[in-house]
Amino acid sequence: FSFFYIFVNMMLNLLSLLVGTLYVGMGIFVVIYRTFAVRLEPAVANGLGVVLIVYGIFRISRAILRLRKKDEIQ
Repeated sequence: FSFFYIFVNMMLNLLSLLVGTLYVGMGIFVVIYRTFAVRLEPAVANGLGVVLIVYGIFRISRAILRLRKKDEIQ
């Protein structure tokens, strides 16, 4: 049971890293191409892009902190 818990926790942290990276990439895409399923005004595109990038960085940092915390426990 312990191995299963550790494995699932590690996979969730890695998935969080991947999703955070995708959010950052999507934010950069929105800022550069000014589109997100529809054409966006420059101010809206920049705002949405910045929000996506900040949220992606937040997810990545949270996953890294959880991975470091897990390493300290073991």
